Amino acid sequence: MAAPDNIAVAVIDVEGIVIGWTRAAEELSGYRAADILGRSGTILQLPGDNKLWTGHLADQERWSGLAELRHRGGERLLVRVEGSRLGTAEAGDAWLLAITPAAADLAGGTGSVLESLISRFPVAMAIWDRDLRCVWLNTEAERLNGVFPHYRIGLSLSEPIADIDTRAAQEAMRRVISDGEPMIDREARWSAADHSEARTLSTSLFRLEGVDGRPLGVCSLALDISDSRARLALLREASIRIGSTLDVRQTAQEVADLAVPALADFVTVDLAESVLPEEEPLQRLAATDVSIPVFRRAGMASIHDGTPESLWPRGQPVFVPPSSPFTKVLSTRRSHFEPVLDTSPGTWLDKDPDRARIIHGTGMHTLIIVPLLARGEMLGVTVFVRNENPVPFTHDDLLLAEELVARAALSLDNARRYTRERTAALALQRDLLPRNLSGGAALDVASRYLPSDRHEGVGGDWFDVIRLRDSRVALVVGDVTGHGINAAATMGRLRTAVRTLAYVGLPPDELLAQLDDLVVRLAEEDDHCGQPFDAAGATCLYAVYDPATRHCAMAGAGHPPPALVDPSGAVTFPLLPSGTPIGLGLGSFQALDVELAAGTVIALYTDGLIETRQADLGAGMDRLGAALSRAAPALDNLCASVVRAMVGDTPEDDVALLLARVLA
Repeated sequence: MAAPDNIAVAVIDVEGIVIGWTRAAEELSGYRAADILGRSGTILQLPGDNKLWTGHLADQERWSGLAELRHRGGERLLVRVEGSRLGTAEAGDAWLLAITPAAADLAGGTGSVLESLISRFPVAMAIWDRDLRCVWLNTEAERLNGVFPHYRIGLSLSEPIADIDTRAAQEAMRRVISDGEPMIDREARWSAADHSEARTLSTSLFRLEGVDGRPLGVCSLALDISDSRARLALLREASIRIGSTLDVRQTAQEVADLAVPALADFVTVDLAESVLPEEEPLQRLAATDVSIPVFRRAGMASIHDGTPESLWPRGQPVFVPPSSPFTKVLSTRRSHFEPVLDTSPGTWLDKDPDRARIIHGTGMHTLIIVPLLARGEMLGVTVFVRNENPVPFTHDDLLLAEELVARAALSLDNARRYTRERTAALALQRDLLPRNLSGGAALDVASRYLPSDRHEGVGGDWFDVIRLRDSRVALVVGDVTGHGINAAATMGRLRTAVRTLAYVGLPPDELLAQLDDLVVRLAEEDDHCGQPFDAAGATCLYAVYDPATRHCAMAGAGHPPPALVDPSGAVTFPLLPSGTPIGLGLGSFQALDVELAAGTVIALYTDGLIETRQADLGAGMDRLGAALSRAAPALDNLCASVVRAMVGDTPEDDVALLLARVLA
């Protein structure tokens, strides 16, 4: 084969007779000058090719293009031909043909400019002849030889290689050669024979045509999209895993676990004090001129057991030098990207010997620090490090880290807001619920309140014990629709209203009627003020026990009925006259009067105790009856055992339970 700077040259007259033939032409074609001079150039043509050697090559003075020649041995040669019109003294008009093998032309020589562009092209590029034999490929294609071994000069796709199936690729190439329609973005996955490496390639195919328009082969362009797929998969996984719970620390740990080892060998998530308000304030911790407490470690992960890269465990304050990349990220709110970590003397590490020791000891060599920003507020930083993986971080890695952290920041902010609101709602409800319940000499009382962990926060469940005149005792339980701080505030207003009406001495049915009317009025007044009072649909059960007669009058407003446990342990649920929920203003209420023996237990509760997604109220009431029948000497113990038997520690809804035992 001719070298790039040794071009085969032939001269033909207008009749296609070869009148000039160089040594390089002999080496390229296998024909000696004596064999071809004076003969028609058709000796080199393939069947169907009658244009190159007729002498009628073009009307212009110069032309170039691809063509196929037949070697003396019979094989095809894909070549590049440049033709120039030539005038000779003896033969008159003629053509000077400069012939270069396509592979040599693309690899250098006359195509040096093209070579500098294509060989460094970041896409695997190869040329295949009509036998699907590789005749040229660039550097990027050579790199993929491990997973696609047919990227090799002289190797045909039809030649079998163990564990490599090229039938689909052959069919696609032959179809392009046949119909000339390019094939764009055909995706295929290739694996090395030993399965040590796998790549996903997006391949496009284009037909190559000669100067006469006949198909000569195929040019393939293959883009390795494995990393892109991996990055998309990581972000898709992030959308599923990060923020799976509304817990700040768990969300931070999810970020670290997801990024290791997909992106980094070691990752930390350090949060600002505002995100973890229940911890000891960082300002109270000791600080020096070279080390100040700035964050608290909330999440970390490493490819190494024991996380040797971390100076601080989870939950501990993180100290940083004032002149460090960490404080720079805080002040600029921009990422710090250091592909090659500078550990030479004179850097910020001089003032942080502990970090310097860890960096040198574990081999950290590349660093990314990304700020956790959400809704304009700085929540902390996420640090990405490599020490086992020798490849430095790239700008693509930086973009992936920033996208991952941006998603995590929103989840962290949501978790923080949820935690704040739930903490405030719980505190408000604790303040609004009674602390020291007492039934006086008439009743022994006990209660339990268990907030839900699955809803937006605490709800509006409440209960109360009100000591009235003449030794009577009122028992009340209610449930405000909704969850969160608004529901807790509404519950407080209802509890206050019930207490006020109870002190007036209204019987249960009249009290509920007055409460219903009051809620309607409050809702109308607050609606005019732009602050709606959302108590419509609240339920309530109100009962008054008179120890002088041992009678208990009770009425309900859309609430589950009470349970009565007689001294023998038998449980009944009195059928109360139906009543609509509070705040609808739809109807009247009726009371039921029952006589209670000494030792009888009255159980008032909210629907969260008996209703679940798997069972209705009827099944829940049966379970409650069974739990109440297991009488305990201490009423408080019975209260705890009932809640444990019914909902365990994680109820689906808020639970309120009030038990009262009739004293002798």
